[in-house]
Amino acid sequence: MQTDIDPRSLIGRKAFDRQGAKIGTVDEVYLDDATGVPEWAAVRTGLFTRDAFVPLEPSEFVDGTLVIPFERALIKDAPDFGVGRHLSPEQELQLYRHYGLDVSSSDVPGPDRDFGKLAGHEE
Repeated sequence: MQTDIDPRSLIGRKAFDRQGAKIGTVDEVYLDDATGVPEWAAVRTGLFTRDAFVPLEPSEFVDGTLVIPFERALIKDAPDFGVGRHLSPEQELQLYRHYGLDVSSSDVPGPDRDFGKLAGHEE
């Protein structure tokens, strides 16, 4: 994903799967605490449903929308951790595994690494 985009500008944008089916609206963006790079987005999948966490890499921001290169069913089945707080290293690993994304040895969380800082929030 383009790293020069302000992560707050993604909030409220429509999100679509790789087939062009609408998933929902970006509700929150989560940053990697170590790098500050936007890493995950929580997408509100409907009025009375939950947020689904989606990876921002390898997603793309195209014509003002977030295009997620996965099937809608896989996205909607993502683990539900709630929104508005940090993702733990274990939760983030669950998400990587759910989407079949590689986690290199340098990305494996260590005891002093914290993941999933919420964009625009100071703790």
